[in-house]
Amino acid sequence: MSLIKLTIKGISYSQTQSGAYALVLSEMEGTRTLPIIIGAFEAQSIAIALEKEIRPPRPLTHDLFKTFSERFDIQVKQVIIHKLVDGIFFSSLICEKDGIEEIIDTRTSDAIAIAVRFLAPIYTYENILDKAGIYLKLEEEIAIKGNLDPETVEVTLEQNQPLDSSSFSSFSLEELHSQLNDAVINEDYELAAKIRDEISKRS
Repeated sequence: MSLIKLTIKGISYSQTQSGAYALVLSEMEGTRTLPIIIGAFEAQSIAIALEKEIRPPRPLTHDLFKTFSERFDIQVKQVIIHKLVDGIFFSSLICEKDGIEEIIDTRTSDAIAIAVRFLAPIYTYENILDKAGIYLKLEEEIAIKGNLDPETVEVTLEQNQPLDSSSFSSFSLEELHSQLNDAVINEDYELAAKIRDEISKRS
């Protein structure tokens, strides 16, 4: 069976499972999409890996995996979503060290979080797209965020008061940059994303 290359289309709140997120993959040369339910931590990890401006001060688990792999000269070549059973996707990491290829079973959410960090391609098979792929209507495409903002998938243990972006309007750009730095140091990525958006609006 030939492999079909996928790209990350977006992450949105899951409409079917409370506290979960839907990672939407899209075939590169077609209109079908593959929605995969993932946990909040994995959703955040994928979003942060794709984010260009915000970097956590300490490595997340998937960052540690990448550092460990590179230190021992292990490369992740690709990810293959190879099986779908009872709504659960099964994936493999195709790794290589010293010219020897190894296949490692992994959860799909972890595989994609790692693939993003290694810039590794993501593939699946035609029969999986046939079983689980859907054709997005225009309004559904609009509903799914094209840019993966960390505030979309941020989950904290403490319940903070809702943040109002209008509260940043009284701050200067220099103050906003300072607050952005503090938020990243404190690993408050939701606040950091909101400050970043305010800075972007003024640019």
